[in-house]
Amino acid sequence: MGIPSADWLVRPIGPVDETEVSAVLAERFGVTGTVHDLGSQQDRNYRVRTETGDYVLKIANPASDPAALRAQCAAVERLSDAMSGLRLPRAHAGVDGEVVQRLSVGGVDLVCRLLDYVPGEPIMDSRYLAPPVVARLGELAGRVVAGLADFAGVEQERPLLWDLRNALTVVETLAPHLPDQERAARVLRASRAAHTLLEPFVDRLPVQVIHGDVTDNNVVCEPAPDGRRMPVGVIDFGDLGLGWTVAELAVTCASVLHHHGAGPASVLPAVHAFHMVRPLANEEVDALWPLVVLRTSVMVVSGQYDTLLDPGNSYASVALDREWAMFEAAVSVPAEVMTAQLRHALGRPSAQLLPVAEHTLLPGLPDDVASLDLSVSSEELHTGRWLAPDAETALARAALTAGHAAVRTRHGEFRLTRTTVDDSVPAATCALGVKLRLAGPAEIRAPWAGTVTRHGDTGVTLHTGGLDLLLDGVDAEVQPGPVVSGQQLGTVAAHEGVRVLGVQLFRPCATGGRPPRFAPPELAAGWLEVCPDPTRLFLAPDASDAPSSAPDDAPLSARDAQQAVTEAELLERREHSFATVQEHYFETPPQIERGWRHHLVDTRGRGYLDMLNNVTILGHGHPGLGEAVHRQWQRLNTNSRFHYASVVELSERLTGLLPAELDTVFLVNSGSEAVDLALRLAWAATGRQDVVAVEEAYHGWTYASDAVSTSIADNPNALASRPPWVHTVAAPNSYRGRHRGPQSRRYAPEAAARIRELAVQGRPLAAFVCEPYYGNAGGMALPDGYLRQVYEATRDVGGLCVADEVQVGYGRLGSHFWGFEQQGVVPDIVTVAKAMGNGHPLGAVITRREIADAYRTQGYFFSSAGGSPVSSVVGLTVLDALRDEDLQANAREIGAHLKDRLLELAERHALIGAVHGSGLYLGVEFVRDRESLEPATEETAAICDRLRELGVIVQPTSDRQCVLKIKPPLCLTRRSADVFADALDDVLTHGW
Repeated sequence: MGIPSADWLVRPIGPVDETEVSAVLAERFGVTGTVHDLGSQQDRNYRVRTETGDYVLKIANPASDPAALRAQCAAVERLSDAMSGLRLPRAHAGVDGEVVQRLSVGGVDLVCRLLDYVPGEPIMDSRYLAPPVVARLGELAGRVVAGLADFAGVEQERPLLWDLRNALTVVETLAPHLPDQERAARVLRASRAAHTLLEPFVDRLPVQVIHGDVTDNNVVCEPAPDGRRMPVGVIDFGDLGLGWTVAELAVTCASVLHHHGAGPASVLPAVHAFHMVRPLANEEVDALWPLVVLRTSVMVVSGQYDTLLDPGNSYASVALDREWAMFEAAVSVPAEVMTAQLRHALGRPSAQLLPVAEHTLLPGLPDDVASLDLSVSSEELHTGRWLAPDAETALARAALTAGHAAVRTRHGEFRLTRTTVDDSVPAATCALGVKLRLAGPAEIRAPWAGTVTRHGDTGVTLHTGGLDLLLDGVDAEVQPGPVVSGQQLGTVAAHEGVRVLGVQLFRPCATGGRPPRFAPPELAAGWLEVCPDPTRLFLAPDASDAPSSAPDDAPLSARDAQQAVTEAELLERREHSFATVQEHYFETPPQIERGWRHHLVDTRGRGYLDMLNNVTILGHGHPGLGEAVHRQWQRLNTNSRFHYASVVELSERLTGLLPAELDTVFLVNSGSEAVDLALRLAWAATGRQDVVAVEEAYHGWTYASDAVSTSIADNPNALASRPPWVHTVAAPNSYRGRHRGPQSRRYAPEAAARIRELAVQGRPLAAFVCEPYYGNAGGMALPDGYLRQVYEATRDVGGLCVADEVQVGYGRLGSHFWGFEQQGVVPDIVTVAKAMGNGHPLGAVITRREIADAYRTQGYFFSSAGGSPVSSVVGLTVLDALRDEDLQANAREIGAHLKDRLLELAERHALIGAVHGSGLYLGVEFVRDRESLEPATEETAAICDRLRELGVIVQPTSDRQCVLKIKPPLCLTRRSADVFADALDDVLTHGW
C-alpha cells in the first residue's frame, strides 16, 4: 500500500481565459456558444450553452493521463448501456473523431473533452438530506459498481490520491504541511487507528474499477413532488480507477456526514440501499466505517493542502468547513461501534461471547437483589416522576427502605428516567452498564485474572484479553498491576449513606477512551455489542431479568435486535388484526407507550412534543383524572338508566356553561354519535330530513354524521356519495375559497340564499350543521357575521341550527369557551366530545327541552357508556381541571405567543402562505406559490416527517392536506411553543 514518491500530488491548473476556451470549442469540436466557469478542485470545467444543447468542456489537469480520460468515457458508455434512465455525461468526439483533444495554454500542453451537460442540480450545500435521498445516493453507488463490475478499461500504473488503498500514506504525507497542526494530529491518530482496523481485511476486499466519487456533489437531482432533491444522474468520472468495491460506498457515506443534522446513523439508508443492489460481504461491512474515517481524513488534508498550493482556489477553500464536519462526524463514534451498528442494520449481528467468570464479582451479595424498572412502561414513574433529577435514586432508596439488601438497574434498558423533552436531539437512554446500591458493605473480587489500573478517586479497571471491566465506586485495596482471579479489589464505597457500585464491560476500541454510560437509541445496537451485559458477574443466571425476552446469555446486539424486531412485528400484527382503514400516523410510526402533559415518549425513550392531540385537552397522564377514574371504578360503573349523582352533576355543569335556553343534555360516547343524535333530534323536532352542511367539513363516521361530512380528505367520494337529503354550501374559506379577504363576507348571504331556495323548492331544512370555527381548513375563523346570517335564514324556514363544537369547544380558542360565542350567536343544538373526556370516550348533545322531548316520537334514547358513572366523573374532572388550572387563559396567552412566532416565520419562509386560528387551535398553510396558492401537499407530509425526527408530532389537515394541524393539549408551555416554532424554522431553513 506504500507510495514510493509524492508525484501523485496534483497542483491545481491555472485559470484559462474564456476566449481561449471558445476557440478550442470551435477548432476542436466545431461547437460555438457561451461559456461559464463551473469551478473545480484540480481541473477546469466550463458550461457551454449552444443553440442545439448544453455541454461541459473539461480541461484536464496536466497530471491527467489521456488514456485514463478515454477510460472514463468508456466507463460512461458502459453504464449508459447497462443503466437505462440514469443521466450520465457522455463524451462527444472532436472533429477528428477523438474524444480526447489536445491544446496548449500559456505554454502548457493540456487535454480536454466535451461532455453532455447533465441536467439537474448537484447537492452543493449542506442542507438536510432526508433518508429517502440518502438511500438514493447509496442505490446509485451500488448501481455504478454493479455496472462496472467486469469493466476492464483501466490500467492503473501509478497510485492515485483518492484511492483509499493509499489513504494512510496520503494523510501521513500531507499532514505535516497543514497550518493547523492540532487538527493534523487528530487526523493522523484517527487515520492510523482506522488503518489498524482495516489491515486484517485488505487482502480479502474485492477490487474493481469504481467511480470513486459518487457523492452529493457529483450527482444531479430533480425535485420530487415533496420538494426533496432526488438524485437522478452521476457526473464527474475524474476519480475513476481501480479500488476496493466497498470504497465506493464509503465515499458516498462520507459525503452525507456534513449535512445539517447528520450523524453516523444518517448513512444507514445508503448502506441498506447499496446492499440491496450489490450485497456486501462480511469483511466489507467490517471495513466500511474505517474506510469512511480514512476518506474524511484524506479530504481534510488534501483540501487544506490544495489551498496552500492555490490560495485563490475558492472551490477548495469553501469546502474546508464541510470536510472538517465530515471528519468530526466520522470519528464521533468509535469505528468498532459503527461496524456493530452496520452489522445490526443488515441483520448480521456478531456473537462475541464473554469469558467465563471464575469468581463472582460480589461474593457476599445476597440473593435478595431488587431490579429497578426504569423503562418507559414502568409502573413507578407515573405523573411525570421520571423527569425528576433524583428519580432513580429515590426509587432505589425506597427499595432499600422496603427491606431489600441491594437494588440494581438493568443493562440494555431504554430508561424513561433519561428521556428529555423539548429536545431536537434524542437523549442517550440505553443503559450500557449496571448500577448497584447496597444497604451494607460488600467485597469486590476479580472475576478473572488481569491487570488493574485506577481512574479517578474510586475507579478501578480490570483489563483482561480484549475486555475491560470498569468499576466506579470502589474503596480500592489493590495496587495497579497484575491480579489473579478471585483477588480482592476493594469494597463498595459509601455515598450519602448508601454503597453504590457502577459496573460496565467494554471491548476497548482502537481510538482508546472510556465508553459512555448511555447510548442514543439510533446507535444502541452498536454500543451494546461493544459494552456487553455485566449482570452475570454478580448474579446467578436465574436471577437476571433482562428487559427483553431474549436469553440473557445472548449477545447484546441480538437482544437489541430482538427488541427492534418486536417493534416491527407489533406493526405487522396491527396490520393483520386491526382494520387497515384505521390508519396510523407516519409510514414507520414510533411505538408510543407513555404520555405526560403535552409530551409523548416511545419505547426507546425518545421524547416528543405533542402538537397534535386535541383529544387530551388537559394533557397526558393527568393525575387528578387518573385518581378520579380509579376511585369511581372501584365504587361503581354501570349505565345511565340507573340513578346516581354524577350524571346529574355533569349535566348541570354543562348547561351552566351555555346560554340559559340550552338546558337539556344527552350524554354519548363520541363526537360521531353526538352529531348523529343532533341530526336525529332535528329530524324529530321538525318532521323533515333535509340538512345543509358546509363543504370540506368532517363531522363523524356514523350514517348521519358521515352523510354531512363533505371532506374529501376523509372520504374521497364524499361529495358524490352523499344522500339526496344532504345539501352543501361553499366552504367559507377566506384564504383560498372563491371569496377571499374582504370579499369573504359574500359567503353568508350566498349560503342564506341557498337555504331559502331549498325551501322554495319544497326542501325546507331540518337543520344547518357547521363547525363554528372552521376546523378542517386548519383552524380558520368564519367570516364575521357568517353564522348570524345563516342561522337567521335557517330559522326563517323552520330549521334548527347545530353547532359542532367537537374540536373547537372547551376553551381551545382562548378568547371564548365555545366557538359559537365568537360569532355572537346561540345555536339550537350543541355537540361536544374529544376534549370533554380528555381521551375517554365521552360526548354530549345539549339542546332546548322541547327539542329533546321531540325525540320521543322516535322511541327512547340510550347510550351504553354515555353518562356512565365513570364517564360522568371523567367529564366533571375535566371541567374542574380546566377551571382550576386556568387552561383557557393559557390557551389564549400561549396561543397568541405561538401565533406571533409563526407569523414571523411566514415573513421569512415563502412556503408559509397563511397562519390561521386562535388560541391553541391553529393551522399553518403551506403553498408553492403565494399568488396561485398551489397547495404544498407533498411538502407538508415531508415536513411532518422531519419534525418528528426533531421530536415534534404534528400532522397535515384540510382537503388539500397542506395545513399543519396545531391543536396541542392546553397545558402547552411558552418554552414548548418556542421549541415547536424553532423546529419548524429549522426545517424550513435547512430542508426536509
